[in-house]
Amino acid sequence: MPKKEDMEAIKREKAEWEKKRLEDILKSHPERRGEFITTSSQTVDRLYTPDDISNMDYEKDLGFPGEKPYTRGVQPTMFRGRLWTMRQYAGFGTAEESNKRYRYLLDQGQTGLSVAFDLPTQIGYDSDHPLSKGEVGKVGVAIDSLADMEVLFDGISLDKISTSMTINSPASILLAMYIALAEKQGVSPRELQGTIQNDILKEYTARGTYIFPPKPSMRLICDVFEYCSENMPRWNTISISGYHIREAGSTAIQEVAFTLADGIAYVEAAIEKGLNVDDFAPRLAFFFNAHNDLFEEVAKLRAARRLWARIMKERFSATNPKSCMLRFHTQTAGCSLTAQQPENNIVRVTMQALAAVLGGTQSLHTNSMDEALALPTEEAVRTALRTQQIIAHESGCVNTIDPLGGSYFVEAMTDRIERAAMEYIQKIDSMGGMLVSVEKGYIQKEIHESAYVYQKQIERKERLIVGVNRFEMDEKIPMKILKVPPEIEKKQVERVKKLRSERDNKEVEDALENLKQVAEGDENTMPVILQAVKSYATLGEVCDVFREVFGEYQAPNIF
Repeated sequence: MPKKEDMEAIKREKAEWEKKRLEDILKSHPERRGEFITTSSQTVDRLYTPDDISNMDYEKDLGFPGEKPYTRGVQPTMFRGRLWTMRQYAGFGTAEESNKRYRYLLDQGQTGLSVAFDLPTQIGYDSDHPLSKGEVGKVGVAIDSLADMEVLFDGISLDKISTSMTINSPASILLAMYIALAEKQGVSPRELQGTIQNDILKEYTARGTYIFPPKPSMRLICDVFEYCSENMPRWNTISISGYHIREAGSTAIQEVAFTLADGIAYVEAAIEKGLNVDDFAPRLAFFFNAHNDLFEEVAKLRAARRLWARIMKERFSATNPKSCMLRFHTQTAGCSLTAQQPENNIVRVTMQALAAVLGGTQSLHTNSMDEALALPTEEAVRTALRTQQIIAHESGCVNTIDPLGGSYFVEAMTDRIERAAMEYIQKIDSMGGMLVSVEKGYIQKEIHESAYVYQKQIERKERLIVGVNRFEMDEKIPMKILKVPPEIEKKQVERVKKLRSERDNKEVEDALENLKQVAEGDENTMPVILQAVKSYATLGEVCDVFREVFGEYQAPNIF
């Protein structure tokens, strides 16, 4: 950093530049009308100088890659040593159809699988449940039992890939199915690599696919932490998700604050259960959104890394360096995609993916240009994957670590996001923590208000969206749209009914009764869930046991 006397000189020179050069230029050539703001409505100054980061301590605030506070990255060599994992979130219709898509993506160079489940699976209903009607296989793959999981990963060796599963309330059940399948393949749970999302708090605040009340849900999550710390050392036990918080309309600052506040709640719950922080914290993972504002998104990711390192060290006294590393997956912003002029989405996704890479992500999903219209086609998915590959192999941005580090603008914004996020976390603490804040509706209200402000800015044309409120055109969209045929649901319903008629139902009943007894006590539920799914108990049957014991969550009315 410049010395104090040098800083004073820079301030004087900037003031002189503004008076001698800038004033006359602004009179003859005024700046564009309107406030210069980020996507999150943070004001952007005309010019940033060393004075904007005069309080920054390099060793304390930046440091070096792979060392606290990890602002510049969690690995010493970052992408010079290994590129991020390229995942494409996929799953639709039946397990057979999804398996074909997975094989196609792996053939195209994808390096990790990311499973999307349909809505009935996400909320713990089998495909033949009355509430599942019309939703089977529509937004993801229908998984009713271990039999479906066997088809989903047919021909795919689980010891050769990393799998991410976007599932929350029934996360422990899907994880148990994955473990059971691996054992059938002769793969030990200790060899499995991947992530289970398993993040229920953001469901209450931003997404809505919850089943059980918060306290028993937190118990199930901690059971996964404990089980995996003992049996699955390479598995990420949770993906604490800011992605859906941002998709619901939060700002970048709120995304960081509420995500890390969720993380704090999970760590506290695990410690209260009796777990040692350094036994489970190294396998915590995070999931962030990459929105349109390139520099704000880079700063957001750097700020989140630094803030989490400080929280783990100062608040939880973590001693294992890996406990302080914020490792995260990033997905480009689905909420930014437009049905109008869908080809424009390729450009948006490219900018967002670049922000994720410049921000130091560990894995990345790039959305397809047609996702505002329907599930993506193979052609659109291929273009999205190629976007990552071009950034990795042609852009040059992976040749050095943290290439925007030291930018006056980026460093000032990193500091501002960290400070503002910490203020939110302190307010949540003063309310009694994240669970209390969720129950009071505080988090939901903050997100809703931010979403409202953003939408009004678009409607008033204070914020321009190309093809939506500026540069519009009459168009017929000449794109092939993927549709899930209604026959898919009929086929899946028949499959689950056939399973129930052919399995050993006495074995299933015994397993479910054992599960009920454990759920009513305080033992770890994972071993008995594993026993149940191995007997081919269905997802809905296991969830019904938990519904009977735990009850169901009713959201508060915050309007």
